[in-house]
Amino acid sequence: MSAYSRRQFLALSAAVLLSACSRRTPAYTALPRGSRVLALGDSLTAGYGAAPEAAYPAQLARLTGWQVDNGGVSGDTSAQALARLPALLRAQPRLVLIGIGGNDFLRKLPEVDTRRHIGRLLESVQQVGSQPLLIAMPKIGLAAAFGHLSDHPLYAELAEQYRTPLLRDVWSEILADDSLKSDAIHANAAGYRLFAERLADFLKQQGFR
Repeated sequence: MSAYSRRQFLALSAAVLLSACSRRTPAYTALPRGSRVLALGDSLTAGYGAAPEAAYPAQLARLTGWQVDNGGVSGDTSAQALARLPALLRAQPRLVLIGIGGNDFLRKLPEVDTRRHIGRLLESVQQVGSQPLLIAMPKIGLAAAFGHLSDHPLYAELAEQYRTPLLRDVWSEILADDSLKSDAIHANAAGYRLFAERLADFLKQQGFR
């Protein structure tokens, strides 16, 4: 190998290594069994359409051994979740799972307000020393009637802005599958179980487990 070829090879190897490092999953501190975790959200967090023990926070607790508080309220908007957050943070959860915004989209509330409220949720959690994790929600519209759902782009933008992990595409996948739904916009027990499993896997990838 010539000196020029060797330099090319080394430069290419360094570029590949740098690229791999830049994509490396950020490391978070693993939470021991019994850790307090808050699941904040709307009916998809509350477990509407299934028994209480089938809601995803209850199933996540069984999968992880954590104490997962169900802070889901059916019908809640991002503004209402923000108003409830201070009281919920008094329990000092180490991790806060934020899945909110679906009702904002259904009610066609101004996107700028939804973005601001979710940003304030993330800020509030970070300010008390807890770790937020954002859960992307689909934008329900005409496409949903034909089984085509995708995450609203504001979640990826906010996750990048606040440097917080983002669970992508899971609700969009579940709510596009009739076998996993109790009605047009809610999961059934199987859907909530799949969500909890996907979330638990993601938490492990991120280092929380």
